[in-house]
Amino acid sequence: MSSGYTEENIRTLDWREHIRKRPGMYIGKLGDGSSMDDGIYLLIKEVLDNAVDEFMMGFGKTVYITQNDSMISIRDEGRGIPLGKLLDVASKMNTGAKYDSRVFKKTVGLNGVGIKAVNALSSNFIIESFRENRIKRIEFSRGVLVKEEEQEITGEPNGTMVKFSPDLEIFGKFRFIPEYLERMFKNYVYLNSGLTIKYNGKDFFSKNGLLSLLEENMSSPGIYPIVHLKGQDIEIALTHGNQYGEEYHTFVNGQNTTQGGTHLLAFKEAFVKTVRDFYKKEFDPSDIRSSIIAAISIKIEEPVFESQTKTKLGSKDMGPDGPSVRNFVSDFLRSRLDDYLHKKPETAEKLLEKIYESEKERKAISNIKKIAKERAKKASFHNKKLRDCRYHYNTDDEKRLETTLFITEGDSASGSITKSRDVNTQAVFSLKGKPLNTYGLTKKIVYENEEFNLLQSALNIEDGLENLRYNNVVIATDADVDGMHIRLLLLTFFLQFFPDLVKNGHLYILQTPLFRVRNRKKTIYCYSEEERKKAVEKMGANAEITRFKGLGEISPDEFRHFIRDDIRLEPVRLKKEDKLEDLLSFYMGKNTPLRQEFIINNLSFEEEIVKI
Repeated sequence: MSSGYTEENIRTLDWREHIRKRPGMYIGKLGDGSSMDDGIYLLIKEVLDNAVDEFMMGFGKTVYITQNDSMISIRDEGRGIPLGKLLDVASKMNTGAKYDSRVFKKTVGLNGVGIKAVNALSSNFIIESFRENRIKRIEFSRGVLVKEEEQEITGEPNGTMVKFSPDLEIFGKFRFIPEYLERMFKNYVYLNSGLTIKYNGKDFFSKNGLLSLLEENMSSPGIYPIVHLKGQDIEIALTHGNQYGEEYHTFVNGQNTTQGGTHLLAFKEAFVKTVRDFYKKEFDPSDIRSSIIAAISIKIEEPVFESQTKTKLGSKDMGPDGPSVRNFVSDFLRSRLDDYLHKKPETAEKLLEKIYESEKERKAISNIKKIAKERAKKASFHNKKLRDCRYHYNTDDEKRLETTLFITEGDSASGSITKSRDVNTQAVFSLKGKPLNTYGLTKKIVYENEEFNLLQSALNIEDGLENLRYNNVVIATDADVDGMHIRLLLLTFFLQFFPDLVKNGHLYILQTPLFRVRNRKKTIYCYSEEERKKAVEKMGANAEITRFKGLGEISPDEFRHFIRDDIRLEPVRLKKEDKLEDLLSFYMGKNTPLRQEFIINNLSFEEEIVKI
């Protein structure tokens, strides 16, 4: 018998203990709010899904959302949770009306877990139900019941109100990024025509569904007007742009399936077949889909997702008695897209020109690609540029959301990060010198340039983001002129050839400290001049101040703190008003006088700091 292993070692966790001990099982990674898939956003989504499900069933057209620092309030005008079951719904696992398909159909929240996870992971959680002129209010803290009030009479309309604040014990120091919240709310209204979301004084409403979603997410107009097709339980919008790669926005019952799934695979297959049949030519699939921008939304009864966070559809059928997802999408697209192209010959002509253009470029670089792939394959056996990790984003492991690739400059910085990283989830790619300025170059340079070829190979993004190996791609360069220049060159590379890496929230800048302020008792790392001054005031005149001029000056022991214990990532974000071509042209093009004037007008001098 194994020593020390007795009945006393066996214990059963209650629902709140299990959620708090294993939050990743319910909300994916925790994060600090810098990533769109961080847990604090999923908490909002779990509550909002319930409100939108009410709208989908025909109850309530407006959802009111307020965010005040860390507190979130969500109020719908649905039917309201039956008052006698409010406590069970908020605190008993596998409890909810969505198990009854007569009440809820084609919804996302089918497992009776979501709102309980929000409750358990919030320092303060209040739920109120308004139903038939009565109200009931219950308050919790970290899943523990604090107060249950008696039912009272009210004049408020029916519906449910949930207020919560994510628990600092679980999430640590975090922040909500308004752009991420607004993107989430926009997606909800694009997918639910007639729904209004009111958020902190802003109204979100859409009449044109996925057509508006594509317009919002495109940095430049498509080469032909957006094709917008709607049917029962399916909606598709698509066009082709001038960017490299393929860009997809996919949804199931309003859930943004960022990892795609069976519906995306069905669309890709059906789109290729429909185009081939229309033109009666066996085009290569990559030529047909190159530069496509598409949004696909379907509604399914009892959807099956491949994880609790519901980012990849696993369902093969539209419902217990419905057709397969593959046949459903294929039949719809074959009929409706073929009909559209016959009625819009100018669009058909533009699409054909784009296919031929893609074919020409593919053939022009096919030999280069073959040589480059062989070079990357051989280099992978003895490649010191990439120090890989054990888990990867393109797998179903629960650590996939934590996978990170640090792109560093120089051997010293790479060495420090490599020694202090988490070998399970953090990989390091080491650059040699400054990368090439890729602005205005064709994708051929990605294969001709060994540095870019190996980086593309490490990320596994040649054919799009579907097989991306790391969820977080982090540029980690020195906070000096050379480091900033390298950062800009890498941003140019990604924006030029892989803009969807940025648009989908995978690219970050590593924030490392500029100063270390310490005395015999304490050490404070400062990320700005203002933080340095506060630290000096706190420690007094005997404080020693070190100005870090390069990542190589930071010891591996200290680096562990910056990339594992207290990592600070600044997401690279693109707004609709950011015209990608204009940005790249101004900062990386040959407009030297204009750029010189900009630099002079925005020049600032940093005070020189020395050790005391």
